[in-house]
Amino acid sequence: MSTTPPTLQRITVLSGGMGGARFLQGLLHGLTTGQVPGGSAATEVTVVANTADDIWVHGLKVCPDLDTVMYTLGDGIDPDRGWGRRDETWSVKTELAAYGVEPTWFGLGDRDVATHLVRTQMLAAGYPLSDVTRALCRRWLEPLGARLRLLPMTDDRVETHVAIADDDAPSGRRVVHFQEYWVRLRAEVPAETVVVVGLEGSTPAPGVLAAIADADLVVLPPSNPVVSVGTILGVPGVRDAVATTDARVVGLSPIVGDGPVRGMARQVLEAIGVEVSAGAVGRHYGARGPGSTGVLDAWLVDERDAAQLPELESAGLTSRAVPLMMTDHDATARMAAAAVEAAFAGRPS
Repeated sequence: MSTTPPTLQRITVLSGGMGGARFLQGLLHGLTTGQVPGGSAATEVTVVANTADDIWVHGLKVCPDLDTVMYTLGDGIDPDRGWGRRDETWSVKTELAAYGVEPTWFGLGDRDVATHLVRTQMLAAGYPLSDVTRALCRRWLEPLGARLRLLPMTDDRVETHVAIADDDAPSGRRVVHFQEYWVRLRAEVPAETVVVVGLEGSTPAPGVLAAIADADLVVLPPSNPVVSVGTILGVPGVRDAVATTDARVVGLSPIVGDGPVRGMARQVLEAIGVEVSAGAVGRHYGARGPGSTGVLDAWLVDERDAAQLPELESAGLTSRAVPLMMTDHDATARMAAAAVEAAFAGRPS
């Protein structure tokens, strides 16, 4: 059994928005500086981004997770908010509100609007989202060259909705778009059900299945396991591709200690009946193997969750407890290095 990672020529990351983007920053930093075992500045990284958070606002197609990854890796993100453009202004939002145009709870910054205008125009002209994304990335990711590709999980329209209680509705509940649940309601009401409209009929975007099949390593970063990574895996064919790839597959827990580092993972995990813990999320993804629907070879939890390692190991997952707080690029690079080491620990020679 070998414990030495091979030369990593290709890494594929299934990413949500902010957490995935910050992990990718650290991964690329670690590859460039030689901190990731087997990796180098020549390692090619393909990002398959969640598009089930997408929403149409004021006639514009908005892709929050694609844009967060693109802006973050292209050094255009607002570092304080973690989303949207740096040095943003809000004149368009103010003027729309003055006209009383809804939704007023979802604000588009003036710089950000330009991205959505270009995307919407290209989609209207018949280009698929994958082609549009590639065109937008020419501006933001050109300095990274061929070492980085950003792909949407699908070219099809897929949208996540959340059912919440509503005493005034005949059924006692109503369904809101994920963005309304997160932005307007701030996830402060319980999520009863998560419904991903269009997912079952979608197909992987061009290049997605090949990126998984041809990788040396597939990474599930600390993104939301239900409405980010979960929706990517829900695109027909993607889970099977991850389960059967020759690559090693490793995940990093978005749950640290008592709950998620940020976001609404607690609410959506509870909605699907999964305990809010690092160990439970690892078991939810499951271990790869004959007769299993699992997708992981290895799973990283934070040091404060080390007591959960024996249960994870008994579930067939190679597990490690390491610091999982992405405080800076070096800390995140160390997380990526630990993920590589865990993924290749005990692999067949």
